[in-house]
Amino acid sequence: MNMRARDGTRPMIDRYRSRLVGIILGLACLALPVESQVRIYSMQSRAAFLAGTLDGIGLDSLGTLRLADQVERLTEVSEPFLLSADSHPDGWVVGTGNGGRVLLIDRQGATTVLFEAPEPEIFSVFVAEDGVVFAGSSPNGKVYRIEAGEATVFFDPEQTYIWDLESGSNGSLLVATGTEGKLFEVRAPGQGEVLFDTQDTHLRSLKALPNGQLLMGTAGEGLILRLDQDGSVRTLYDAPQPEVVAFAADPDGSCFAAVLASEASLVSLGQTARESSEDDEQASDAGDEAGEVTVQITVSAEGSDEPETVGTRPIGFQGPRSEILRISPEGLVESLAGFQEETVYTLAWHRDRLWVGTGLEGKVYSLSNGKPVLEKDVDERQVVVLLDDDPGPAFATTNAAAVYRISGRTERRGVYTSPTLDAQQFATFGNLRWQGKTPQGSRVRFSLRSGMSSDPDRTWSAWTAWQSGMEIPLTPVPAGRYFQWRAELEADGGVSPSLSEILISYKQANLPPRIESLTVMEPGQVLVPANFNPAQQVYEPIHPDRQGIFTVLEAKAPNENRRLKTLWKKGYRTLRWKSEDPNEDDMFANLEFRRADAEEHWLPMAEDLTDTHHSFDATALPDGRYRFRLIVRDRLRSEESEVEVAELISEPVLVDHSVPVLIGVERQAAGLEVEVEDLLSPLRRAEFSLDAGEWIPAGTVDGLLDGQHETLLLDLPDSAKLVLLRLMDAAFNVVTFDLTREGQ
Repeated sequence: MNMRARDGTRPMIDRYRSRLVGIILGLACLALPVESQVRIYSMQSRAAFLAGTLDGIGLDSLGTLRLADQVERLTEVSEPFLLSADSHPDGWVVGTGNGGRVLLIDRQGATTVLFEAPEPEIFSVFVAEDGVVFAGSSPNGKVYRIEAGEATVFFDPEQTYIWDLESGSNGSLLVATGTEGKLFEVRAPGQGEVLFDTQDTHLRSLKALPNGQLLMGTAGEGLILRLDQDGSVRTLYDAPQPEVVAFAADPDGSCFAAVLASEASLVSLGQTARESSEDDEQASDAGDEAGEVTVQITVSAEGSDEPETVGTRPIGFQGPRSEILRISPEGLVESLAGFQEETVYTLAWHRDRLWVGTGLEGKVYSLSNGKPVLEKDVDERQVVVLLDDDPGPAFATTNAAAVYRISGRTERRGVYTSPTLDAQQFATFGNLRWQGKTPQGSRVRFSLRSGMSSDPDRTWSAWTAWQSGMEIPLTPVPAGRYFQWRAELEADGGVSPSLSEILISYKQANLPPRIESLTVMEPGQVLVPANFNPAQQVYEPIHPDRQGIFTVLEAKAPNENRRLKTLWKKGYRTLRWKSEDPNEDDMFANLEFRRADAEEHWLPMAEDLTDTHHSFDATALPDGRYRFRLIVRDRLRSEESEVEVAELISEPVLVDHSVPVLIGVERQAAGLEVEVEDLLSPLRRAEFSLDAGEWIPAGTVDGLLDGQHETLLLDLPDSAKLVLLRLMDAAFNVVTFDLTREGQ
């Protein structure tokens, strides 16, 4: 791992930032309208609670908040990164980067430097039963033996990385390496041999089992392998994720594995093979000349010039970043739990359950019935190692580096703070109600604050005073768009209280609807549901005596369908509009009309429309130009005084029922010259028929049929017995003239 990247960028585990809060709030926090503008913010799921901040609070698999086990911060480590750790008779041994130091931390938190390696990172440490410490350095990896203050090179595998160290069944030391993915067995200083070549890029993790078998996990292909005592190797699982980062085992013989596809992995598979080879040579030369070696990132996408993976997450990978697998004693593998956004770094079996350490938010979980239970949320970014302790477990973090241990006692007080919540509009707050339990000697109290900025800052209100009760009035909370709540759980040495659901009522300031457009469709066009079938004969007009002068359409479909299609109904016109309400209230539309040249006296047309279109029989109106006014209201059923209204007036709309007229006909050598006119609309079609034959388009003197006054040319023989001329204007008014006599 290169903590000092060659391109000057920050380390991957530091650059990668979680987008969990935004995703969770979109899926798990619901604002449910009760009445028109009165809403309820509801929070009742594990995923929703995880988006907040837990201080002394744990979260169980069912999404219930309780006081957490008490966690003691044993010590801070001054090194930039803590990368590995193992239990020691006097405390814990940890390996660091970028200084390449091996430290001993005793149970009182005192720190002693055991060794400082020439290489910058210590990715693995192992403490033998007699207290001898082995440390694997990277890059240009070597295994060091540390005893009585003296460190010697125990084995040099001539590999770039030493990823893991484990005890062999015969007392040997097993060494997992990269970038050639080999397992070495070291029986004596300097005497090591390749026990198995995985043919993968990295042999990432090892776990020795009591029966003498060895579990191995690779990075590159994501293989879980089992090495039996007879030397045979079997692939147990080929994971979709490319990295197997950690193992754990329970006393019953089941094992657990964590597999990753994460940008925040300690392994990077993002370079090409050619780049990695060149970098290894440069690193070796630099180390020989200057005595300092920087880590060179490993191999993936052989032959490609562009990285296809960030960390160990391939570009476009859609699965969870981490997954926990259970391996049965027979070797069957099943998925136990997944972490969509978090990176699992370490596993441990302790206190009869599996424990999981993650980043990028520094959380420790235990698994209960396959469901993650949040045990601790620390300030540091990554929990990289879980360690045995009594009652424990202890755990180590990096970014920044520290060592913690769980005391086994329950916290007496804890505070949960919600993420920033968005009311979408300026809002006033009503009441807070909650579900949970308060055993004797415990209590739950609440406090809120609000503001107008999405991130809480100095412009937000102060937290309200703590209040208790199952229903708490929120009148002290100033109106605002954004808000937070927090809960304080306390127990006086007894059973912890619990909190499983929060309900907060609020009412948005009522804003007027917005009308985006009001259009009038072409004459004769009407809108009906997409699945409407005219053959069902439910396409009926309402009697005009019931709705004033206008006959309207009721186009009913068998099933509710909001998609529309266009049909034809002669004499009808359709108004169509788009509108929205900032408060997402139901909207009701009224339509009015008047002549285009009038300045007052809007007349009612339709009321309380809930659709966004209205078709009506325009033949009720005399010829002329009209305007239509759309009035949209967010009418409140119980609060009429707070109705907000928006309106929009249409452009002038021509209503034309008059057919074209015949002005004159003159006989010409080739046929007839016919003069026609329409009083209101331009002509759109002129065609003639001879002796009841097909309709033939009529020519025009100017070559275009586009005016209200046109001269038509009809080419016809002297022998024609019946000559018909049919005209249609832009309003679809049609008339037919008999020109037989004029043609003779």
